[in-house]
Amino acid sequence: VQLQASGGGSVQAGGSLKLSCAARGMIWSTFTASRRGWYRQAQGKQRELVAEFTSGGMTNYQDSVKDRFTISKDNSRKTVYLQMNSLEPEDTAVYYCNIDTGSRDYWGQGTLVTVSS
Repeated sequence: VQLQASGGGSVQAGGSLKLSCAARGMIWSTFTASRRGWYRQAQGKQRELVAEFTSGGMTNYQDSVKDRFTISKDNSRKTVYLQMNSLEPEDTAVYYCNIDTGSRDYWGQGTLVTVSS
C-alpha cells in the first residue's frame, strides 16, 4: 500500500488549494472502513491533526480550520481530499495524509503548503 499525496504549493493569504491522497494498492473495503485523515507539521512544531473521517464516517476538524477546510472522499477512487480555502500564513506546513486501518497506520510522503502574507 502506498499513499500518494499531491496538490501542495505556494499561495497568497486568502487563496485556496486542494490536496489529494490516493491509496494505491489498498482494497476498497479496507479503505472505506478505515479512519482517513490529514495532518500537518509546521517547522519546529509537532505534527497535528487537521481533519479526519472516523472509521464510523464522522468528520472532525481542528478548530483553527473549521469553516475554511473541507475533507472529502471518493471511495470509487480510494482518494481523500482536503479543500483549503481562506488560507492563512499560519497554515504553512507539510501536509500528510494518513489512513489507519486499525491494524496498520499508513502515511503519505507529505506535500508542502506555503502561504505568504
